[in-house]
Amino acid sequence: MRILQVSAELFPLLKTGGLADVAGALPRALLAAQQDVRVLLPGFPAIRDGVADAVQVAELEAPWGERVRLRLGRIRTDGAPDLQAYWIDAPWLYDRPGNPYEDAQRQPYGDNHRRFALLGFAAARIARGLDAAWQPQVVHAHDWHAALAPAYLAFAPRHGHPRVGSVFTVHNLAYQGLFAPWDFADLGLPAAAWGMDGLEYHGQLSFMKGGLGFADRITTVSPTYAREIRTPEQGCGLDGLLRRRSGVLSGILNAVDDQVWNPATDALLPHRFEPGQLAGKMRCKTALQAQLGLAPGAETPLFVVVSRLTEQKGLHLVLGGLDALLAQGGQLALLGSGDAGLERAFRERATAAPRSVSVTLGYSEPLAHRLFGAGDVTLVPSLFEPCGLTQMYGLKYGSLPLVHRVGGLADTVVDATLEDMADGRATGFCFDTFDADGFGRALRRAFALYHRPADWDAVRASAMSRPADWGSAAARYLDIYAQALA
Repeated sequence: MRILQVSAELFPLLKTGGLADVAGALPRALLAAQQDVRVLLPGFPAIRDGVADAVQVAELEAPWGERVRLRLGRIRTDGAPDLQAYWIDAPWLYDRPGNPYEDAQRQPYGDNHRRFALLGFAAARIARGLDAAWQPQVVHAHDWHAALAPAYLAFAPRHGHPRVGSVFTVHNLAYQGLFAPWDFADLGLPAAAWGMDGLEYHGQLSFMKGGLGFADRITTVSPTYAREIRTPEQGCGLDGLLRRRSGVLSGILNAVDDQVWNPATDALLPHRFEPGQLAGKMRCKTALQAQLGLAPGAETPLFVVVSRLTEQKGLHLVLGGLDALLAQGGQLALLGSGDAGLERAFRERATAAPRSVSVTLGYSEPLAHRLFGAGDVTLVPSLFEPCGLTQMYGLKYGSLPLVHRVGGLADTVVDATLEDMADGRATGFCFDTFDADGFGRALRRAFALYHRPADWDAVRASAMSRPADWGSAAARYLDIYAQALA
């Protein structure tokens, strides 16, 4: 099957969060399943520089009149076939300081509606034969940045072209791509695309609704989240639309890219390890404590956080529970950035107790791997979590996740109750009530288990052996693609 994956970012070229990991791993899994897959990306500098041997394959005119080039090259991958990648050559739109979505002052770029409408528009044009040498059967758009691709396909004249199926994946419904209503005029869509059944959302323009309303099939990144987003509590104002389209909505759990996240082969770890041979994990812990200036101690429980610092991630619970964590003899190592107030609060705690608390603001892929490699517990107390990859990396690296039981966290972590430990199913620690007491009780259970080494080792072995392969997930997506074509 010829499949075009459309995303704003893709690991290892450009990453701001879990979207990039999925966008990088799924195409490779589809290639391994003998599918003809290509990706379409905006021409951000990191993407432009990371796609080898790129040549111009077409020109197109954006709906607002600017002419841009479409280039095609290869993303090289070790030990696997190269991934064919299109990128949109429009440096005045994509070659800017700051991150892909915001300027250096963390303000969204004022023309983001154009920058990402062009991504969906180009996907639809490729689906209609823009590249004479290759035409997809299915377009798979990821998150709000690519969400207009199904809308452009739905309103494109057929003119004898074969039907192209569309799939839209919601990675996080809370980020919807909302813009001023007058920005609709730049999109080149007919008036019929506006309104309650189109892109209008309480008087604003919603890219997310383009995917949810017009895609042939909708997926999200865990079965539990697929149920949650149909409720007012988790639907972010779109639950009514999602209930109406529930017949085409599925939840497919994300997986872990074993080429990137595998403690037995991870070149970013100072020492490698695997289930049953964990001496390297202890050495990773000792090395990380030294690197971060934490007090040395192989027996000290090390709690790690790798996260955007936002309210969604429940990090105020971590702050509120930090005194109890330290009083029980634990250490905390955090990597992340985001809300200025949370950054300041965590930085102050690290300054006050530098031998027990380490805070690194920003993002570092090597440090992220080292944190999971060294950690005993990975904290993911999110208010909501569509899937979450952090807890899955924690499982893989034997850093037992402590999670709020929602979304993909509920689908991937089994609480260390006596009965689930007896059955060999327990893999971490879960709490149901999103408050200080719920988090604190889970924290105490983590310490209690840590002080029972035989039980801890058994739960850690279960966690590290949990299957999370992209091959199975890719097979589920292939079923969805077939449905989109039907």
